[in-house]
Amino acid sequence: MGMATDRIGALSLGPLVGRLRAIRTGPARAALQVFAIRIASAGFAYIAQVLMARLLGGTEYGIFAAVWVWIGILGHSATLGLSQGACRFLPAEQAQGRNDAVRGFLIGGAVAAILGALLLAAAGLLILRAEGALLAGPYGAPILLAAAILPLFALQDFCEGVARSQNWAILAIAPPYLLRQGLIMVAMVAAVWFGAPAEAWVAVACTLLATAVAVGLQAGWLILRLRTVCPAGPRTYRWRRWLRACLPIALTDLAGAGFNVVDVVILSALMPPATVGLYFAATRIQQFVVFVHFAASAATAQRFTAIHAAGDRAGLTDLVRMQANLTLAATIVIGAGVLVAAPLLLGLFGPDFRDSLPILAVLVAGSIAASVFGPGEDLLTMLGGEGVCAAITLATLGLAAGLCWTLIPAYGVIGAALAMAVAAAMRGLAMALAVRAIHGLVTPVRFGSFRRTVP
Repeated sequence: MGMATDRIGALSLGPLVGRLRAIRTGPARAALQVFAIRIASAGFAYIAQVLMARLLGGTEYGIFAAVWVWIGILGHSATLGLSQGACRFLPAEQAQGRNDAVRGFLIGGAVAAILGALLLAAAGLLILRAEGALLAGPYGAPILLAAAILPLFALQDFCEGVARSQNWAILAIAPPYLLRQGLIMVAMVAAVWFGAPAEAWVAVACTLLATAVAVGLQAGWLILRLRTVCPAGPRTYRWRRWLRACLPIALTDLAGAGFNVVDVVILSALMPPATVGLYFAATRIQQFVVFVHFAASAATAQRFTAIHAAGDRAGLTDLVRMQANLTLAATIVIGAGVLVAAPLLLGLFGPDFRDSLPILAVLVAGSIAASVFGPGEDLLTMLGGEGVCAAITLATLGLAAGLCWTLIPAYGVIGAALAMAVAAAMRGLAMALAVRAIHGLVTPVRFGSFRRTVP
């Protein structure tokens, strides 16, 4: 146990082995940091979107929003799952003293992310050029600028994963979610102030500038900190091992992105725009509840890998139980707070949006139900079982779509909320069963231990 503790301590994880109190302190503090940054970034994003909408007007803002969504989807995909893979492989390699593999992953992953984004951008532009009309229309200039953003976005996504793997929560989250958002706002206001037209291509150009500055600062800071834990030396590349694990993770991310928007997509096909707007407003507020899981995952996923690599089964079990209990407790507290504040929050969208309160209540209930089953997805991704994780995510995406098509015609927007709540709970259950079968770990909250873990 002393050897395991020394190895984990070398990773700045603290004396996790055999000490539940130390386990609680590090992940809980990191989770609070991530949650605070994501809440602040949500505020920045809200202000930025209001600013863009007012400066650009409806049509130009719609072009900008559509292009930005595709930048996000393609930018995350371009890393081939290596961003999440950093949280899995780097702590394990460091715990076993394999700095050559660490250096190989850092260099190879960064290059792969950039090349993947360049290839995606080139392929997209070739397809759009063959189609002809889109590049010749109002989307043309924004799309060309977006192609230049993709490599920067992918590199920043990879940098975030590397920083998370070292438990540097602020370095991981602040540059993409606070700095980039703030720079976009400042650049757009400055551009219009100095006479640039309030058009979508200007907004995308400001996004390009903001992303370049943010990733440059993040990458430079990250390199300086990495030199203290992994000095220069020989590199080993284990592409077959890395990609065998990371490609299913990338598929899981894509399916997860689809899971997050499938209800809105199907509602758009079946219901009038005003009704879709009511539902969409509820989903935006529900994101404050979803941030709890994001914060918990960012704080503990890489720790699962390090403790597992050190062979400390008891420490891993303690951390899983702690993460599950605290995540459920925080989800309940934040969910209750959101529902209490919902009339005010929804009213900011307009008086009619207060009708979205029942929708929000069902969605929050679904998030709480999913939290009961614990960190199954993180464990499958970090410890092995990424293919099963991808299959479960795809299956529950299909379940969500089927339930939406069935329930929306009968129950309207409440049917969509019920469909997503049921699908989210079933996804959590399936992940928990898979972790139990593959790794023998019990992830659902055991309420007998809940009171002892959560004061």
